[in-house]
Amino acid sequence: MLSKAELRRSHLRTRQSLPIQEWKEKSDRICTHIQTSPQFAQAETILAYFSYRQEPDLTPLFTLPKKWGFPRCISNSLSWHTWTPGENLQIGTYGILEPHPDSPTLEASEVDLILVPAVACDAGGYRLGYGGGYYDRMLSLAEWASKPAIAIVFEFAYLAQLPIDAWDKPLPSFCTEIGLTMTQKL
Repeated sequence: MLSKAELRRSHLRTRQSLPIQEWKEKSDRICTHIQTSPQFAQAETILAYFSYRQEPDLTPLFTLPKKWGFPRCISNSLSWHTWTPGENLQIGTYGILEPHPDSPTLEASEVDLILVPAVACDAGGYRLGYGGGYYDRMLSLAEWASKPAIAIVFEFAYLAQLPIDAWDKPLPSFCTEIGLTMTQKL
């Protein structure tokens, strides 16, 4: 089995080599699957991400009548801030768009659903991120552990099994352009 670093490099290369039109079509299909899911329909406040390095683009969802939260990287953790279309964004520590630091923060108790970016994921719900551990640390905290979360990934990056470490936290579901799949009971 390839190491996490090797898998990350390989899948990032593949993702970034997608022609823009194909990337957009796959992203739009993912958005359709998310939008029609029961988890999304029942959620009022959703945490998401701004696409980086050709991650699936969730922008079409952001105009829907939900309260949206996006991460700011603060030291070694994520701080969640509200954002609505049209509000200014800034470039964060890793070159990722983030809400302004003065925008209102969101607490775990307010959140109904988390859309989690992934480089790859597997049938057990484990995800491969960029290696910083931000989401694993957050999801290991009691106030976040029970929140419904969906890993967002393209189908080519859905693998039978990823190498996992003790700190990796499996997610209950993942969504690709093929559809939404539950990995374990919520």
